[in-house]
Amino acid sequence: MRFVISAGHGAHVPGAIGPEPWGLHEHQEAVRMLPEIAAELRLLGHGVVTFIDEISTTQDENLQTIVDFHNSQTRNLDVSLHFNAYVPTAGGRGTEVLYLTQQSLAERIASAISESGGLINRGAHKRSDLYFLNGTTEPAVLLEIAFTDALADCTAYQTNFGNICRAIADVAAPVATQTLRAKGKCSWFGGPTDMGVSPSEGLAFIYAYEEKPQLFLPQQPPGTTGLARRLNSEAVNYIAMRWDYNIYPKEFLRGDVVAKIRAPKTGRTTWASPADWGPHVDTSRIADLSLACMSELGIETDDEVEVLFPAGPH
Repeated sequence: MRFVISAGHGAHVPGAIGPEPWGLHEHQEAVRMLPEIAAELRLLGHGVVTFIDEISTTQDENLQTIVDFHNSQTRNLDVSLHFNAYVPTAGGRGTEVLYLTQQSLAERIASAISESGGLINRGAHKRSDLYFLNGTTEPAVLLEIAFTDALADCTAYQTNFGNICRAIADVAAPVATQTLRAKGKCSWFGGPTDMGVSPSEGLAFIYAYEEKPQLFLPQQPPGTTGLARRLNSEAVNYIAMRWDYNIYPKEFLRGDVVAKIRAPKTGRTTWASPADWGPHVDTSRIADLSLACMSELGIETDDEVEVLFPAGPH
């Protein structure tokens, strides 16, 4: 896909500005988010063009300048980054995404921002009165990340800035439809007894226990801090493969999808949830599995498996 993303408002038309010293400056924060989201989308293999209006001096000129730039580009989706404002409060007001035609996408992005940023989810709202949504000629969404004058919003946004940018990119990426079929050797990984990973090692596309708690032990194992060692290897079926993020975006892999795994040696079949990227290409293996998965299949390290992904229900 190809995206055009613009920072709401402009250098001379700044938008909402929250109270000092904790409030957010709408345009400045949109400019700050722009390269981070673009970088995440490029990592997923997508094309991104960004725009910041540094010239316009009136609101009407600013809106026209932004829309004209979007319409001058070849793209699949237009995105505009904004921040809300109402009445200063110590509490939180939350995030919302505005749309004209893209309800499902707007709902997914609003949920992703809320979950990754610890913000109230105000949901997706259809708006037929906004210049940006009416003027752009391709599908478009307008993101209201948080309220510039709500202290709880500002704090949550600053704390979770990177997670929010990553979540927006992951959700905006297309859902995979291509089927992966692979055959080769496997091994096991993860959990408290896997000394092949460091105590602090994380996972490639699951960043917090809350994103997929069914894969993990209820408590972090003593002496460790990373999610790799918290995986519930002896009781939960999971799999790591060298996923192509261009085909299977990280947000898709975190979802309710499973791989079907068959062991030719035993004839047994099981299903497993994606949990990480791996194994390293130097191992000559195609997959790493949980101990529970290996046990169900009746196999050991370097035995052969056949993998189908994504697979239907089991």
